Order: sequence, then structure tokens, then C-alpha cells
Amino acid sequence: MRLILLLLLMTGVFSPAWGELPAEKRVLIVVSNVIDMGDAEAHDARNNLWEVAPPYHVFLAHGYEVDFASPKGGAVQFSMDPVGISSYTIKYEGFADRANASLAPTEVDSSKYSAVFIGGGYGPLFDVASDPALLSLIAAVYEAGGVVGGCGHGPGAFANVVLSDGAFMVAGKKVAGFPNSTERLKSWAKQGDLLPFLVEDQLSKNGATVINKENIVDKSDVIVDQRIVSTMFLPSATWVAKEMIKLIDGD
Repeated sequence: MRLILLLLLMTGVFSPAWGELPAEKRVLIVVSNVIDMGDAEAHDARNNLWEVAPPYHVFLAHGYEVDFASPKGGAVQFSMDPVGISSYTIKYEGFADRANASLAPTEVDSSKYSAVFIGGGYGPLFDVASDPALLSLIAAVYEAGGVVGGCGHGPGAFANVVLSDGAFMVAGKKVAGFPNSTERLKSWAKQGDLLPFLVEDQLSKNGATVINKENIVDKSDVIVDQRIVSTMFLPSATWVAKEMIKLIDGD
């Protein structure tokens, strides 16, 4: 029996334990620890389940291991009800267990990851976007040739990533994110007044060519530019994950 097991391991029939997967098969999903925006009449600031669980499923379905990280580590909270792919991945693919055991920045080895993904919800704007350790981790993954992806408010969270040469990671690149025009129409965050910044403003401030509803034919399109993959709204979150995988795999 031992001989058979050894032969299976040598021939690759059994994959290695999740902690031993090579970097090119591991993705880090960065999430927020923030729960609310300090206003009872506003929406909460939790991570948007629909922008995190479906991409998680896509990464797993393509053979990738996924870890979660947050500014404080530990349990994180999500808004939206689990439906469709979200329900499936929570029940059968360990989503909740992984998310609620998110790693603190000090527990993350950037060399193990080939990509970082940040979904939406307002939370990441409040803590991820200003967390030096997480921003440095994202920079390290990107500068090692990795891919960075985001959906909705997620690109606002990586807008402040600074590379080793002092330039912002998004500078000179086309990046899509939740647009000002939509933010100011919605009451969710009091037309954006409760937010530390607006996604489109921060991306533009840090040198990105911002893609919004005014300069794109289909607002659901995924934008890919120099290993940054982004989109404006949650229906395209899974497409972001798929485009990230294509970049990693060299397709």
C-alpha cells in the first residue's frame, strides 16, 4: 500500500497539500474588517458577498488555492444574501471557513501568491486602502510578476499601492472601478459623503486612466492593462477572476 501511495505521489495523481502548492496556483483575496460607516440610515460597509464568493469559486474551479487576508485577520463579515454560486461555494467549497480565518498581514508570505483579488463593498475603502502592510503585500505580488484584480469598490482599495520606485501601481494604466456618477446618485453611503474617498477620484489622483460609463461601450466590460484587471460593477466579478487566470496561465 505504501509503495502504491508513493507511486501516485510521484506521478502527480495526488496533488500536494494546500499549504505546499506552488505560487502560480495560489490567490490571495483581500477583504475588510469594517462593518458599518457610522450612520444608521446608510448601508453597511461589509464586504459584498456577490463580489467575493463567485470569484472564489472560479479560482477553485480552475485548480487554484485561495487564502483570505484582512487588516486585522480573523473573521470578516459580508453583506448580501447567499444565492446561486455564492450559496454553492459557501456550502460545498469552504468559503466561510476560509474567510473567517483570514490572515493578518504579518502572516502572509507574498512569494506564495501569483495574484491578489479585492472585491467590492464599502469596507475595503475604510481599512484596506490605508493599511501599509497590505498595500506593501499587493505591491510585492505585482512586482514579482503577479496579477492584481478588483471589482466595484475593490480597485479603490488598491489605488494607493506604491511600487518600489515610488510610483503608484495604477499610474499610467487603464483601471475601472465604481464610478462617481453612480456613487453620487445612490443613498447607500449618503451619495458618497460617508466615504473616505470616491473610487474614481482616487484612481485618477494616483495617475490611472479611469474607465467609467462615459468612456466605455459596455459598463460590464472587464479592463485588462499591464496585469491589472478591473471592472465597475458586481455582475462582472467572475469575469475578472477568469481574466486573471488567463494572465497567470499565459493564455
